[in-house]
Amino acid sequence: MLLKYENRNDSYICINDILLKEFHISTHLRTKLIKNKCIYLNNNICDTRDKISIGDTITVNLNSEEDNSNIVPTPMNLNIIYEDDWFLILHKPAGIAIHPSMLHFDTSLSNGVRYYFDSIGLKKKIRPVNRLDLNTSGLVIFAKCEYIQECLSKQMENKTFKKEYLCIVSGKFEDKIGTINLPIARKKNSIIERCVDDNGQKSITHFEVLQEFNDYSLVKCTLETGRTHQIRVHMSYIGHPLFGDTLYGKSSSLIDRQALHCSKLEFIHPISKQNLTFDCPLENDLQILANHLFSDT
Repeated sequence: MLLKYENRNDSYICINDILLKEFHISTHLRTKLIKNKCIYLNNNICDTRDKISIGDTITVNLNSEEDNSNIVPTPMNLNIIYEDDWFLILHKPAGIAIHPSMLHFDTSLSNGVRYYFDSIGLKKKIRPVNRLDLNTSGLVIFAKCEYIQECLSKQMENKTFKKEYLCIVSGKFEDKIGTINLPIARKKNSIIERCVDDNGQKSITHFEVLQEFNDYSLVKCTLETGRTHQIRVHMSYIGHPLFGDTLYGKSSSLIDRQALHCSKLEFIHPISKQNLTFDCPLENDLQILANHLFSDT
């Protein structure tokens, strides 16, 4: 994992200018790279305050090993959608947490990724870029180094990282396309539950009804913000709780989780600068549910 830049700009004063303006490396990460002597000027370890000349080559080595012993490695059948030197994209099934916790100390997706990293000799911390609830299925991206995590997090802040979800909800919509712009906060006296609250964080969900039958709708949701339980809270608040959502709606004998699936990720590759799009079909239980609900036979 190397970043390289050949200087052709006489306006740069020093190497720090390159790190900031060309690589967009944060001060925190830059300090860490300097401490570990991972920055080179023409193949020599350098002081980043050094002046830069036309034709000089700056190289940043991102291969330094990291301590990832905080996550227990657990053998797991990972459904890898895409992988390169910089990140890993997985199809997460419902029922598995992304992060380890007291209840999921060695059974989270991060535990499986740690085991996989060990198997390919990658000594890096486990860095999921996007989050999905325990019982939400779909696409999750893991960065293979801190730099990639920073780049993709910035894209989320700049709204160039797009996340698209499919959900099955109760009821038919009067407006088939719309936007829910309602702030979300933690519900009083609850550790888990969220609610719409004027004092909450800005939360925006764009939706489009794809299919409807009887009293159910298949809806595509695109998130402009990424609050905890955002789609579940917004849909419930406007009178369309997710099918099977026991926290914001009600349980169902047809499915044992909320009918929510992260179906699409779209972002710019931090290194190649290519526009990338990854799609993920509905999980089997959701497809069976959709077939049952939206069939007139």
